[in-house]
Amino acid sequence: MLVLAAPMQGWVTELEEVPDPVFAERMLGDGIAIDPTGSTLHAPCDGEILAIHRAGHAVTMRAANGAELVMHVGLETVALDGKGFEVVAKAGQQVRTGDLLLRFDLDFLAQNAKSLLTPIVVTNGDTFRIARRAVDCSVAPGDFLIELAGGTAGATVAVVGIEATRALPVPLRHGIHARPAAALAACAKGFEAVLALEASGRKANLRSPAALLTLGVALGTRVTIRGTGTDAEAAVEAVASLIASGMGEAAELPPEPPAKPAAVIRHAKAPFGPEERPVLRGITAAPGLAIGVAVRVDPPAVEPPEDADDPIVEKHALTAARARVAERLGKAREGAAPAQQEILGAHLALLDDPELIDAAEAQIAAGRSAGIAWRRSVEVQAAALEQLDDPRLRERVADLRDLERQVLLTLAGAEAAPELPDRAILIAEELLPMQLVLLDRSRIAGIATSGGGPTSHVAILAAAAGIPALVAIGAEALRIADGTELILEAEAKRLQVNPEPGAGAAAERALTDRRAKRAADLAVAHEDCRLADGLRIEVFANLGGAGEAAAAIAAGAEGCGLLRSEFLFLDRRSAPDEEEQYRQYQAAAVGLEGRPLIIRTLDAGADKPLAYLAMPAEENPALGVRGIRIGLQQPELLRTQLRAILRVAPQGQCRVMLPMIASLAELRRVRIMLDEERAALGLTVPIELGIMVETPAAAVTADILAAEADFLSIGTNDLTQYTLAMDRGNPALAGELDGLHPAVLRLIAQAAAGGAKHGRVTGVCGSLGSEPLAAGLLVGLGVRELSATAAAVPSVKAALRPLDLARCEALAETALALDSADAVRAHLAAALP
Repeated sequence: MLVLAAPMQGWVTELEEVPDPVFAERMLGDGIAIDPTGSTLHAPCDGEILAIHRAGHAVTMRAANGAELVMHVGLETVALDGKGFEVVAKAGQQVRTGDLLLRFDLDFLAQNAKSLLTPIVVTNGDTFRIARRAVDCSVAPGDFLIELAGGTAGATVAVVGIEATRALPVPLRHGIHARPAAALAACAKGFEAVLALEASGRKANLRSPAALLTLGVALGTRVTIRGTGTDAEAAVEAVASLIASGMGEAAELPPEPPAKPAAVIRHAKAPFGPEERPVLRGITAAPGLAIGVAVRVDPPAVEPPEDADDPIVEKHALTAARARVAERLGKAREGAAPAQQEILGAHLALLDDPELIDAAEAQIAAGRSAGIAWRRSVEVQAAALEQLDDPRLRERVADLRDLERQVLLTLAGAEAAPELPDRAILIAEELLPMQLVLLDRSRIAGIATSGGGPTSHVAILAAAAGIPALVAIGAEALRIADGTELILEAEAKRLQVNPEPGAGAAAERALTDRRAKRAADLAVAHEDCRLADGLRIEVFANLGGAGEAAAAIAAGAEGCGLLRSEFLFLDRRSAPDEEEQYRQYQAAAVGLEGRPLIIRTLDAGADKPLAYLAMPAEENPALGVRGIRIGLQQPELLRTQLRAILRVAPQGQCRVMLPMIASLAELRRVRIMLDEERAALGLTVPIELGIMVETPAAAVTADILAAEADFLSIGTNDLTQYTLAMDRGNPALAGELDGLHPAVLRLIAQAAAGGAKHGRVTGVCGSLGSEPLAAGLLVGLGVRELSATAAAVPSVKAALRPLDLARCEALAETALALDSADAVRAHLAAALP
């Protein structure tokens, strides 16, 4: 039995009273209706939000026992296009009985909707029935409403017979909402065939109105109807005709967008000849210089058979292949750097994704081979990711494709990685993470890809391994034949093909000089960093987790200028508790051997969503609830983190840094929390509370913020994207997004001056702090602490030691008057040979 609580305040009445046949005739399912007197909708039971219509008027959810429910606030409210509604919950969120889902303006709806009656309907009535219900009475949220009986679904039966498909755009003015969903489900139930509707990489059972609502189909969305069974062709045609009719809501279809050009045109031209000497341009994914020969690493084509005779054999084969791939991943993870461990861990999690496995096993049960079943299950998830707006999330498609390839190769018995020559420069359309992991990295000199982005997992792996890498070079990269001599200059963003005679020797000398300089820098990296005139500049390291502290100290870091605490919060189903956080922060403090530890509070949102937080979908997440805004909206989450940091011993080693601060009011609210938690723990030693300067607002009001902040640290990545209005996760803009743009430099100077006005140290912890070329300029702008990647610490220190403050200030004065980042880089290169 499942008891549903009233989701709103109002008067309960029978569905027959609803002036809409879809509900009154129970086309959508059985249930009850409420005439609301309140203005909020709550969860009627524990479960998962499957969908919230973009107009905000309808919520679809699945109870813990599998019952599927639709709550539809008012009638014909879809036409209001969201006016009068405020959505609080989001699709995919786990909710408890009574959790707030949405608010609505009762007066506005009364004036603009056909009716306020709100149906609450059970859509999978073939599995669940209403045993008892409230009727003709008033209810408040949480009161008894419905008791459901049932819950044992029938056995899954593999369907055989004819397969049919049909694709068409949806001509419904408001897309597929409750009314058309009910009509489509009723149509599907008139046939024996198994029918599904696919849209934007997702699939729904056509007999389930609730499932159809989760697709979020809008006017013009192109859908595919798939059917399997003896009457599949007739069923698919009937559903297609119903959609094409418009179901009384027909609207003119928007023009279809032009087809997107392929990211890479394979072999559009013949390979470069030995006499051709092009210089190709790309985006820096990992710094460095490489000299070597091209090695094409295109993934071998694997074409598994479509069908198989024995589903049991295929299921066992897929399980064994996944286990073999997991074994390889596990071995590669042992002893890997923290960044590599994180990525390989994400691959292991994807390999055990229940949705991928269930989808593949369903295909196997329908007679498909293990390889085809795995490929199709991956395709569905990959297509869904490709529809997302966030370039970082779209790049995760590469991870899925990587796993697809690994499992298919294992099923085909082809697991060996190719042998590489010495000094191999890998050429690919888009290198996959496991390809890099399985290759002999001692023989890899560099990486050059026609596609990809600077935030991809391969880019992170390459940087962690010290392998120079260029990405997004374009189709010309695929014209490079195996064995071609190459010079890859990552910082200069260029790849020389068949370099001019003498260029190779010059590059060899430069590479030898780099290695000698690296060794010399490492030899004195543990000494304090001082300018030639004695001015002390602290050089810290950015850490992604406690396990990176030892490597940072070995590289000469004088502390941690940024511990990204989100490593504890991401890719999990619930937030870490205080004890888990304390253990990790304490481990980082111990690893730093008493050196300063600056812990940034949770910086999530935007490209780092948290599934366990009630964070509604945002049209522009980069400008939404992210950084400190999450902590202020979820104060207990922030207080838990502050308590964990305060407990770290010895007291005074840790400092707290707040992300995305834009006003003094935000800082003050956290200061109150920090003082309250410190008093509750009985601590007397004060703890420093600083801010990140990541918004132009924080930079231009730094003098106001510094009056109450203990220190300032500039996050140049976000400051650059907000100043230049360029998404730093968009590979198409990566070549233009440069922290040395004079506009960004002027904000850095203003922030440092604001800090100095109150005697506060201003640091830089963004990627600009890892650039040795920029170090002196930043000091000239007023920066007195730099936090770099561990690998860059020795070079940053070495770049600063020959300079004095006067020279740094002269560099800054000239740079601030230039007109572009390229001009600034040219100026620095000439002034600091």
